[in-house]
Amino acid sequence: LHKEYRRQRQMCIRDSHYHACSTMPATARFPLLPYLCACIVGFLALGSLWQTIGKPVVLADAATPTHKLQCASYTPFGKDQSPFDLPLQIHPEQMDTDLALLAERFQCIRTYSVTGLEKLPELARKHGLKLITGAWVSRNPHDTAIEIQGLIKLAKENPDVVEAVIVGNEALLRKEVTGGQLVELINQVKAEISQPVTYADVWEFWLKHPEVAPAVDFITIHLLPYWEDNPAGIDAALHEVTEVRELFGKQFAPKDIMIGETGWPSEGRQRETAVPSRVNQATFIRGFVALAEQHGWRYNLIEAFDQPWKRVSEGAVGGFWGLYDADRQDKSILAGPVSNLPHWPLWLAISAGVLAFGLLVGGRPSSTRNAVLLPLVTALGAACIGLWAELAWVTSRYVGEWLWAGALLALNLLVLAHAALALSTAQGWRAQAFGWLERRAGWWLAAAGFAGAVMMLAMVTDARYRSFPSAALLLPALVYLLRPVPGPRREIAVLAVLIAAGIVPQLYEETLDNLQAIGWAITSALLAAALWRSLRHSKTR
Repeated sequence: LHKEYRRQRQMCIRDSHYHACSTMPATARFPLLPYLCACIVGFLALGSLWQTIGKPVVLADAATPTHKLQCASYTPFGKDQSPFDLPLQIHPEQMDTDLALLAERFQCIRTYSVTGLEKLPELARKHGLKLITGAWVSRNPHDTAIEIQGLIKLAKENPDVVEAVIVGNEALLRKEVTGGQLVELINQVKAEISQPVTYADVWEFWLKHPEVAPAVDFITIHLLPYWEDNPAGIDAALHEVTEVRELFGKQFAPKDIMIGETGWPSEGRQRETAVPSRVNQATFIRGFVALAEQHGWRYNLIEAFDQPWKRVSEGAVGGFWGLYDADRQDKSILAGPVSNLPHWPLWLAISAGVLAFGLLVGGRPSSTRNAVLLPLVTALGAACIGLWAELAWVTSRYVGEWLWAGALLALNLLVLAHAALALSTAQGWRAQAFGWLERRAGWWLAAAGFAGAVMMLAMVTDARYRSFPSAALLLPALVYLLRPVPGPRREIAVLAVLIAAGIVPQLYEETLDNLQAIGWAITSALLAAALWRSLRHSKTR
């Protein structure tokens, strides 16, 4: 563009029109320096954003080649498998590979069912691992009986490997059995085997069902600060674990206490001050291991590998409690520097590509002010699109959610192109593209409002497992707030009311400690304001 301007200027000089050219309007000249400075700022801001997210953090190691940890929860499902797949197919080769990896850092593994795991004791023996074997207790008496008999059989046949058994996991929490029924099952197993027998549940349910404790040989409690009714942030999580463990040690003495599940998620939505991330997961796990060894606690970490199938029932957070990812790659949770986003250079490259796309579409800015705004607005759009794409990559679970994520991605690209062209001279094909986008801008805003209303209703009525989609709607909210466009009046009015009405209830539910919730509230307020401004520019239909 600068070369073209110089060429035209030289033609003016050659044709003796220098004076006319020198008095050309400022808008006809290409403001190169402000444009270049804004471009540099935009690219540097993107780089800073992704580098800040992905910067490795150094923590004290929890495990070394010469120091193995106690136990980790293990489920044998691969990346694309689920316990709900029927018929259930568990491959011994996969278990063999998994146990070889876990044996490098752990002394034992905990399981939750015996179905399909008949070969697990043999493989554990091969790799020098002990087993805490569990039977899945449910409301179905037939299925429960099969699990109990399988548990007894495995324990009897493998006394050298199976060091303890767990009759049921969180069955009281799920209200699938009563305390009395559970005691009967525990006594049935104790009468058949020589290993210690226990039951595992969230710590409050041991207090709610005191009849269970006398039946077990030791008590197994689950301590998950992230999932508490009053979630503990990473700074307070270990203190909370210590308090509960000491309470149980005193109240149920002389029975031994095992922390049967404790851990932290590496992905997912924030709950009050509890923020999932790899760095926080490593901080919690490494701090807990040091604490447990200092006090001589028995423990089991949840869990060995990420389980994508859990995202169906628990949202993104459910699939990311593993110390290794679903591909069996080390997440650096136990040792070494840890990063919240190890592949951040890839996301930076994607965002930079979007920024370049926006600048290419925009072309020549129409003024000095727009020469500064064009790169900055495009950089904001590139950041939003990159952040939304990364979030969708983590949270999308099935075709419908992938289509929803793709539609919002396409909407952001259209809004980015519209904003870039609005700041440019928009000549030639750009003028045609701008005209096409401008005539439909009200529908782009309505589409963003529809997505915002749907998401707000979901966040108010069923938010527990939903991530905050602020990045998906921030760009259209800001663009159409600052540059109002007319749209379908009645639809936009309804959408504005729905979004605005949900802001306070959503914040009340999440509390003001939740920064992600505050970010979503701000985005929603901006979007509602953009919709309201559109009403003032809309024609009565």
